[in-house]
Amino acid sequence: MQSSPASVLREKLERRQALVVPGCHDALSARLIEAVGFEAIQVSGFGLAGSLLAKPDVGLLEMKDVLDRTWDIVRACSIPVMADIDTGGGNALNAAQIAEKLIAMGVAGLNIEDQVFPKRCGHMEGKQVISADEMAGKVAALVAVRERLGSALVINARTDACASHGLAEAIRRANIYLQAGADMAFIDGIRTRADIERALREVNGLLSVNLMDAVSGVKTELVPIPELARLGVARVSIPVASILVAHRALQRFFEALHRSPTGLLQGQSDWLSSFAEYTEFVGLKEYRRQEDEFLPRATLQEKYAPQP
Repeated sequence: MQSSPASVLREKLERRQALVVPGCHDALSARLIEAVGFEAIQVSGFGLAGSLLAKPDVGLLEMKDVLDRTWDIVRACSIPVMADIDTGGGNALNAAQIAEKLIAMGVAGLNIEDQVFPKRCGHMEGKQVISADEMAGKVAALVAVRERLGSALVINARTDACASHGLAEAIRRANIYLQAGADMAFIDGIRTRADIERALREVNGLLSVNLMDAVSGVKTELVPIPELARLGVARVSIPVASILVAHRALQRFFEALHRSPTGLLQGQSDWLSSFAEYTEFVGLKEYRRQEDEFLPRATLQEKYAPQP
């Protein structure tokens, strides 16, 4: 019997071998992450805010848009997908309803955080957190839904208390959330390798570490992945790289196009994938095969008749 995506993800995390889970901002970026060999993926709320709204990650996205895009991403991938539900859409009852929808989609896991709504990206200033008891209630509600539906959904409870209340409080909250039934804890904004080592000693369960873009580190020290695996980190998230890479690539291309004396970049093929490469990746050949199988022959002959 084939294991569910949630069961596969759970098994990989329980190895505590620093499973790298990059963030995606749409179905195409998700497919690319899978194609190069990563074993799991997460939906980036930061990336969705940028790709859908061209806005910062400060709680502006509608939850329906998040769920719609998550469904697109799940359908585009065969590896486990973790959803990002920010603060859970409201109180514990709202979070539970969202979890039901995610389980129906085949989502493997979710990230939920203890920020006050409207929330903001974990590496921005001005974050505020709700009480640990309120967040524990959200986690317990998610666990109840999971048990009722017979799901293995992985619940990753994120605390943003490190920035405002210090590491000790963040560790305390992580343990409360794990006690409430979360499978993994995530201390966002943790700063140094020494802090990570302390959290690994004091957190009573799986720990996730966020390396943001894998290049600059932002607020968390960039510790090599093999080292994090040796230390026993369960998951390493790299949530914002895809949208930052897309932003830089698009900006550079259109700046060059705008500056070009001819208005073209003829012959400069390094800027982009070829049309053939792209259509191959997104499955045009399979689409054509299905046309050949299911459309009437006369329709195909008319559709693809040589142009005069």
